[in-house]
Amino acid sequence: LYQWAISLLIVLGFVILAKVVFWLFKKIVRKATDKTKTRLDDLLIDMIEEPVVVFIVLVGFMLSFHRLKFSETMDDLLNKAIYVAFTINFTWLIARTVDALIREYMAPMIEKSDNKLDDQILPVARKGLRWVIWILGILLALNNAGYNVGALLAGLGIGGIALAMAAKDTIANVFGGVTIFVDKPFTIKDRIKIGGYDGTVEEIGIRSSRIRTLEGRLVTIPNHKFTDSFVENVSSEPARKVVLKLGLTYDTTPEKMMEAMDILRDIHKSGSGLEDKLWLNFDSFGDFSLGITFIYYISKGEDIAAVQSRVNLEILRRFNEAGLDFAFPTQTVYTIGEVRENPSAGEVNPGKQDL
Repeated sequence: LYQWAISLLIVLGFVILAKVVFWLFKKIVRKATDKTKTRLDDLLIDMIEEPVVVFIVLVGFMLSFHRLKFSETMDDLLNKAIYVAFTINFTWLIARTVDALIREYMAPMIEKSDNKLDDQILPVARKGLRWVIWILGILLALNNAGYNVGALLAGLGIGGIALAMAAKDTIANVFGGVTIFVDKPFTIKDRIKIGGYDGTVEEIGIRSSRIRTLEGRLVTIPNHKFTDSFVENVSSEPARKVVLKLGLTYDTTPEKMMEAMDILRDIHKSGSGLEDKLWLNFDSFGDFSLGITFIYYISKGEDIAAVQSRVNLEILRRFNEAGLDFAFPTQTVYTIGEVRENPSAGEVNPGKQDL
């Protein structure tokens, strides 16, 4: 009992020491690094403080266990567990540090570049590197614990075949992600339409991709959907086509109709943010209006809503000034009355009205 009590006090002492070290990191070391001009020391301190605290606690457990007497089997098991814990803690430190360096230094550099391919590759590379570090750390921990890693990998290879058969959807998503990177039907920040969803691509991953819809909702789509479905890349359009149907009243004279078309040509010619392409014709005698089709193109990169509103307001203003009336659905009904003579009264009474 005396030895167990001493071991317990050692563990408690190292836990208190870990808390003191953590407090020193927070109150003293951080304040010292905040005064420096570089951001690197702040980043490293933030990444190592928690693994260092865990390391101190593990050292306390290791010293306390070595004081106690166990069976040979239990001693071997405890030593393996301590080796694994130290290796996992060290792997955690490396993974945190590498991920933070990529986030703080590499990501801003890639965002400033004009190439969109690196914007797609960075999230995948970041996750892949993190997985590689953890897998290597776990294999190293198992090797230090005395396990035969080669035999374990061989067993995993055989089991991986069965797992691949069961996880065919996941594999299809992975190949779909590779297809996106190779074919590049869209890139990050492109607006696309797929499966009834319309939004901007925010992330392209190995298994799935995320788009932010026009309603502001985040939708996660498995990558195999992009290879099995039609994807419309809205951002790749050279210009936005706008089809405008106008209807004038039937009392519009041919001269007024020509004036209306000249006004539309002038609006297109003097309007900013419009392409040179124009389609304009007097195309129909409708049920209640004389139809004009006005097709114009908004230049890429322009504010589509603002340009379209400006054109519509100019059409409304110029047509009103010219006395051109827009038609609305109307119907003329002719009533035919039938009269007959009442022989008894000698009066003429209206009969039924047929429409």
